[in-house]
Amino acid sequence: MSAAEIAVATAEEVEQLVEWAATEGWNPGLGDAGPFRASDPQGFLVARVDGRPVSGVSVVTWDDAYAFLGFYICRPEHRGRGLGWAVWQAGLAHAGARTVGLDGVVAQQANYRRSGFDLVHRNIRYGGRVDLPAVAHAAVHPIEPADLAALAVWDAPRFGARRDGFLAAWCDGGGGRIARVFVEDGRIRGWGAIRPCREGHKIGPLFAEEPRIAEALFATLAGAVGPTLLFLDPPEPNAAARALAEAHGLEPVFETARMYRGPAPDLPLGEIWGITTFELG
Repeated sequence: MSAAEIAVATAEEVEQLVEWAATEGWNPGLGDAGPFRASDPQGFLVARVDGRPVSGVSVVTWDDAYAFLGFYICRPEHRGRGLGWAVWQAGLAHAGARTVGLDGVVAQQANYRRSGFDLVHRNIRYGGRVDLPAVAHAAVHPIEPADLAALAVWDAPRFGARRDGFLAAWCDGGGGRIARVFVEDGRIRGWGAIRPCREGHKIGPLFAEEPRIAEALFATLAGAVGPTLLFLDPPEPNAAARALAEAHGLEPVFETARMYRGPAPDLPLGEIWGITTFELG
C-alpha cells in the first residue's frame, strides 16, 4: 500500500463523503454536498491511497474564532492503519486556534476528549411520521435574496458565527430545500428549513424566539412537504423543543454529544429548536 496523501477534497470527493455518511446510516440530505462545500471549500479533506480517497473529515471555518468538525469517516476496509487519525490531525490544523465544535456519537466521547474536546450537552434526534396540512401563516414568508443580510445578522448569535455564504446556498431552493422566515412587526423572530434526505425529511435549522413561533414554522415547513418521515434535532436542554417534537408524534431515535475544543460559544439554547446539521453545527 502506498503512503497516504492528505489533500483538499474535490467537489466529487465531497459528494463521496456524503455518500459514505449515508452508508454509515447518518441520513444526509439529498442536496447537502453543494451548500456544505460552499461554506469552506478548503475545510473538506481526504486521505488518498493510490489516488483514491479512503478517509475524510470536514472542519469548516466559520470565522476567525469558530470552526465545526464533521464527516469524520474512514472506509471500513482501511481502518486500523492510522488513516483516519492522519486526516483528523490535518482537519484540526486547518482550524488553527479557533474553537472547534462537533456533534459526535456518544460512544466516541472518550476519544474526542483525548483531542481536547469537552462535552457541553447532548442533541436528541426525534423522528416519526408526520402528516400536517399545508398552512399559510401571516407572519411566515419564503426567504428572498433581499432577506439574507438581515437573516445572517439574526442567525449569527444562535448559530455561533455569521454564515452568509451558507445561508445563501441553504435558502436557494436547490436540493428540494424549503426555507421560511417568521417576521413580526418588521423584525425577524425565527426561521427554519426542511430538506429531503435519503430517508424522509429533516427540519434544520429551526430557530425561534418563542414557542408559538417555533410551532408556526414547524407546521408550515412540515405542511409544505406533505406526509413524510420527519426528523428534528433539538438540543437536549431545550425542554420546550423536545415537547414540540413529542406533540407531533416524534420520538427519540438517536443522539449526539455536542463537544467543543476551546471556549464554547454562548448559545441561547432556548431559541434553538432544531440544529442545522450534525455535520456543520
